[in-house]
Order: sequence, then C-alpha cells, then structure tokens
Amino acid sequence: MSAADAALGIGLDGVRAGYGDTVVLEGISLTLPPRGSMALLGRNGVGKTTLLATIMGHTTLHGGAIRLGERQIAALDPHRRARLGIGWVPQEREIFRSLTVEENLHVAARPGRWSIPRIYEFFPSLAARRHHRGNELSGGEQQMLAIGRALMGSPAVLLMDEPLEGLAPVIVDIVLKGIERLRDEDDLAILLVEQHARLALAVTERAIVLDRGRIVHESDSRDLLAMPEQLAALMGVASRRARSA
Repeated sequence: MSAADAALGIGLDGVRAGYGDTVVLEGISLTLPPRGSMALLGRNGVGKTTLLATIMGHTTLHGGAIRLGERQIAALDPHRRARLGIGWVPQEREIFRSLTVEENLHVAARPGRWSIPRIYEFFPSLAARRHHRGNELSGGEQQMLAIGRALMGSPAVLLMDEPLEGLAPVIVDIVLKGIERLRDEDDLAILLVEQHARLALAVTERAIVLDRGRIVHESDSRDLLAMPEQLAALMGVASRRARSA
C-alpha cells in the first residue's frame, strides 16, 4: 500500500510562513487526524489560502514543522508532497482548459482507489460532458472536474480552497453532498477553506478560525455552528448584523 492509499493525517507545529521575507502565518499549530474533517474559517486576507499553500510547499517556511502522518515533509518539493498523498483543489480550479474532461482526469491518474468510472459515478454530469474541453464547461462543472482531478491521485489528505465560490445554489448542493460522501465513505482527511462558514461547519467535524495569520478559535464544528453570535464575531460581522440574524 502506498502512502496515498493509507489513512494519514496532517500536523503543523509552530509554523511561520509567507512569501519571501513577508511572514503571513505566525505560530500555526493544528492536527487533522486520519479520516478527519476540518473547516478553516476567517475573513478575507487572514491567511487561509496561505496555510493550504504552505502545506503544499508553495510558500516560504520561516519556522516550524509540517507532518504527513509521521513523516516530516517541510523540506520536500510540492510534487513530492502530492505523490505522498496530498491532493489540492485550488481556488482558481486550474483545470487544463484545452483538454477534455476525460483527458484532465487521465493526466492526474495514479494507481489507487479512485478511477475515471468512479469519478463519473461521483459526479454524473462529468460523465455526460466527458468529451468536452475544459473551456466549454460551466463554472460548476469546472469545479467538479477540479475535485475529480484531485481525487484521481487517490490522496490521503484533500485540501479544498473555496470550492463553493461563485457556484449556483444547485451546484453548491451537489458539491456539499460530494464533500459529505468523501467524509463518510472515503479513506481521506479533508481540510476545507470556505467563506460560507455555516455550510463549511455543517460538513466538517472540527473548525479553526484564523485572524491576522494566527489561530484565534478551535472547536467542534457543531459547537461553533450552535453559537451564531460568536461565529459572526469571529468572521468579522458587525454586532448589529449578528443581533438581527
């Protein structure tokens, strides 16, 4: 069994990271256990995407440690981290627009528990569009393809950056149901960055809130979901709006 087929978690210990000499994240420590799910919340610009990019190896690490299972990965290049079992669904989707749906999936395929037929079962609309190029897909179909492409690597950990952004409500429902299925049925851990805080909390077990590059709250997702005023305050919503919600 390869690392990507095994149940692995992610651990960050005192991570300081950013871009070049600029430090964005300060003292980040968290544990995402094997098969666990975590929502990473916060206002725009507080470091959520930077945290995912740091796990993938796309930022400058100024201090701390990053673990995949028991293995230290901070010194590894991004492609090595991906091969060890980290899948990434970027905010920009980054599908190959000149390739067909099926070609996009083939490019990302690795031996493991995910196959093109399984992706088509997971997202039936992709099966219907298998011969369409990426630039011929709707935004929702592109998002499903980005998720499917990440799954084709049979990851142990899946990082998802704003997967609901800009989607029609019916597509949001499809993507959320897909995240719930992955959480309940697949052998992976999920770290979800999402501006729609209540939706993210509804499909995850744990929640972390960032502010100015630091963790300011950590709890069970359902506990935070049950405290709307605290959630509103943590997400930077004015108290007047919180009272009227």
